[in-house]
Amino acid sequence: MSFPEDFRLISYLSRLEHAVRFPLSSSYPESMSIDTLFELAGNEHRAPFMQTVLDYPPLRGTPELLEAIASTYRHITPQQVISFAGADEAIYASFQMLLEPGDHAVVITPNYQSLESVPLSRCSVTGVALDENNDWALDVEKVRAALRENTKVLAINFPHNPTGALISHQQLTDLVDMCRARGIWIFSDEVYRLTEFDPADRLPQLADIYERGISLNVTSKAYGLPGLRIGWVACQDDAWMLKLERMKQYLSICNSMPGEFLTTIALNARAPILERVMTRSRSQLAALTEFLARYPHLFRLSVPKAGVLAFPRYLGSEGAEAFATTLVEETGVMVIPSVTYASELTPVSEDFLRIGFGRENLEQALTETGKWLDRR
Repeated sequence: MSFPEDFRLISYLSRLEHAVRFPLSSSYPESMSIDTLFELAGNEHRAPFMQTVLDYPPLRGTPELLEAIASTYRHITPQQVISFAGADEAIYASFQMLLEPGDHAVVITPNYQSLESVPLSRCSVTGVALDENNDWALDVEKVRAALRENTKVLAINFPHNPTGALISHQQLTDLVDMCRARGIWIFSDEVYRLTEFDPADRLPQLADIYERGISLNVTSKAYGLPGLRIGWVACQDDAWMLKLERMKQYLSICNSMPGEFLTTIALNARAPILERVMTRSRSQLAALTEFLARYPHLFRLSVPKAGVLAFPRYLGSEGAEAFATTLVEETGVMVIPSVTYASELTPVSEDFLRIGFGRENLEQALTETGKWLDRR
């Protein structure tokens, strides 16, 4: 494939997200101000923040940031963490250092496009589709069948974007066991971890349980702090992490010092931040579910188990893409059609809509949408 190709989701968002009245498609919770962050993390951090020197931080991140990130894992040390300018840089750098021509990768579909496109730019890739007719379940045996002698990486994403689906603890164990037996790396996108509506569903982080597990996370999703632009990778394999560090030398090199400072205090105060996010997410998922149930002839939802995204099937005759286009043109309410999640590896139905329910504008957006639907 030619690379970089158009990032379909980002292209769609960049055209509309900041121009519409009601973006009902955001993949992150309501963002907070720096002032609110200090209220949650402690006002004693205000003065040190204002005295932050606008210098370059270390390539991997400040010692304080790496310590804070490591504290979110059970068995990871600060030396086993590298910070990045958001999750996308981390994805790009990781696959560049994992894959070479002649290798093979397996990825789950539908997916956040870079989890597929970056591997495809390096080697052959096989997709394993979640079952859209069974609450987006993963069949572990289909993953096993997709493996080849030259399979180097399995890329997974749970909690899943955009469906909010999860796999069971036993399924994760089965994936680790099959990959360990073959020496296959697992790249695990865990950016929605800690947003599970039932904490019993929460999976362990791959970097904690597998010597070739690579855990990806970021400040934007569970913490509601996308503007900090800090992501990270954790892995037990020190030699591979050194390769990853070298790759970052050719990319952002380092993050911003203010972003690293604020991320550090946010991670150290994660309990009240997560409570704030999840309190709103629970109530707003209930509101969205109730709204969609008013129109059973138009929407069918597999209720997400985590995250702030719903992915209902649209049942109208004009199709999801046309519905989304007309909705935003006539009401200013923006949802995203599943055509933006098209895959080169497996068919992905174009009959779904991505709806974000984590933002404060949900009630008003649903009200406008309801009035519009009732007039049609």
